[in-house]
Amino acid sequence: MDKLKTNVLYYGDNLKILREHIPDNSIDLIYLDPPFNSKKDYNILFKENGGVESEAQIKAFTDTWHWTQSAQNTYHDIVTTGPLKVGQLIGALHDAIGQNDVMAYLVMMTARLIELHRVLKPTGSLYLHCDPTMSHYIKLILDQIFGASNFQNEIIWFYKTGGASAKRFARKHDTIFFYTKSGRYRFNPQKEKSYMMHEYGFKKSNFQKDELGQYSWVYTKDVWEIPAVGSATKERLGYPTQKPFDLLERITKASSKEGDVVLDPFCGCGTTIVAAQKLNRRWIGIDITHLAITLMKNRIQDSFGNIPIEVIGEPEDLAGARALAHQDRYQFQYWALGLIKARPLGEKKKGADKGIDGVIQFIDDASGKAKRAVVQVKSGHVSVNAVRELKAVAVHDALGIFITLEPPTQPMLTEAVSTGIYHSPGWDKDYPKIQILTIEELLQGKTVDMPPLTQTGITFAKAPKVSTEEGEQLSM
Repeated sequence: MDKLKTNVLYYGDNLKILREHIPDNSIDLIYLDPPFNSKKDYNILFKENGGVESEAQIKAFTDTWHWTQSAQNTYHDIVTTGPLKVGQLIGALHDAIGQNDVMAYLVMMTARLIELHRVLKPTGSLYLHCDPTMSHYIKLILDQIFGASNFQNEIIWFYKTGGASAKRFARKHDTIFFYTKSGRYRFNPQKEKSYMMHEYGFKKSNFQKDELGQYSWVYTKDVWEIPAVGSATKERLGYPTQKPFDLLERITKASSKEGDVVLDPFCGCGTTIVAAQKLNRRWIGIDITHLAITLMKNRIQDSFGNIPIEVIGEPEDLAGARALAHQDRYQFQYWALGLIKARPLGEKKKGADKGIDGVIQFIDDASGKAKRAVVQVKSGHVSVNAVRELKAVAVHDALGIFITLEPPTQPMLTEAVSTGIYHSPGWDKDYPKIQILTIEELLQGKTVDMPPLTQTGITFAKAPKVSTEEGEQLSM
């Protein structure tokens, strides 16, 4: 087992990472927002210049689970070697539900919750975010792993977004289960505004007046009305299932202190680690897609500047890049695009964008017109025909960037040079129209030769700056 590292992002399966990298009793606070088995595909939406949402989408993850040999093996491990009560519960659920998608999801979650209980400190807390799709099953599992006596709250997060239905009451909340590892845990009561104190029988003498002369601060209840991340929200990054910063800030303040370690094993776009960084906590984020890892790196830098971030699991050399390409060519593509801060164009390409894997947008003249460098990524054999294809699809764009895992041939280099140059009017400078970059060169620090990027030339919607704040006095 490695020594615990913090302020680190891990790429990979969180079950494997927890077992190999996170020691026993080392984490103060865990927040997880796992997939809910909603049987949906979740896409990332990118933003064009001016903040307008683009039609470009790319699948972030598929929230669908199936009973496979891997699920069967995990089920067997839980029943035979897991905690006795947990194994008995999973066995009973298996008998009742059968070998289907629901059982596959529950097996996946149970294995990870066992590990999360192991790494949590005796004084630590876990917040599990879910919806009614699986919450009733998840609570049974949590009761067996953490103990029913360590269940503290079923928090209802109420929001106003989403549509109404003529067939049922409008669904306007998620559930967050709050468990602790023992009866001795950190909890810092939070307060919120309320203009209905009289309904709860509070005495005005117990509270201070606000700026309007009203007594409006009360201890936070277990129903939280916090706006969801809507399409016009400033913090919106376009990541599916993104949760509001205020939600994670409240959880982090309530169950940790400065210097504590916060873990999010399903990190997504990284709201948990942004809240932890702002509140001077140490953090660990894990995700299974390079798309999310790239987004998190950019978000942390946008929010706090160039603070040191270690990423474990990304290729560090040519051999690692080859291994990733062999394992999953799509993850290789997302990772390679991230090396030059290009955004994936999307899986369903139409018309002139067919054959383009990613784009970098920039503005380099007074007109403010957006221009593009279009990107192709190749992980296998390459030839001069690939460069000719890029020339064809990039004919109406400023630049064409060809990223290759294998070294280019001399005819490829000659073909690229023969395309000519792009002249930037704003910078009065010439740039090669078609550029070939190898993965090896990118790992050594080589970059695209192009006009400097403005804020409009970023991969994802730019995260707002976040300032750290002094921690409050906390009590046990």
